Amino acid sequence: MQIRTATEADYDYLASRDHHVLNSLLLSKINRQEIYILSKDGLNIGWLRFGYFWDQIPFMNLLWLGEPYRRAGFGRQAVLHWEQAMQAMGHKQVMTSSMANEEAQHFYRKLGYRDSGCLLPDNEPLEIFFTKVL
Repeated sequence: MQIRTATEADYDYLASRDHHVLNSLLLSKINRQEIYILSKDGLNIGWLRFGYFWDQIPFMNLLWLGEPYRRAGFGRQAVLHWEQAMQAMGHKQVMTSSMANEEAQHFYRKLGYRDSGCLLPDNEPLEIFFTKVL
């Protein structure tokens, strides 16, 4: 798998698939280098998008892989790549979250993330926050 920082050329790919971020914010996230494109054999297979919690702690907002590429180690590889990049930038800790009814919570725990709190949004499952010291 190849991992690269998204460019403006990736805007259409992302805008048509990432329905968890406003299109009006997508270009600024691309320009701030807060999205990685995941590809295999020349095909885009997913992306990792992040921001900053409290404007300080890198927070992975979304890791998405196409169905045929799940449970094959690509997600793990993407997260480890992101963690290394954040550490190289001088960050000592990273964060992410998962809904309590999603399998992703187990994935993050296997990668060394620990439960660090939760939020109960209206009419939504519990959101579990995870942290990891780098």
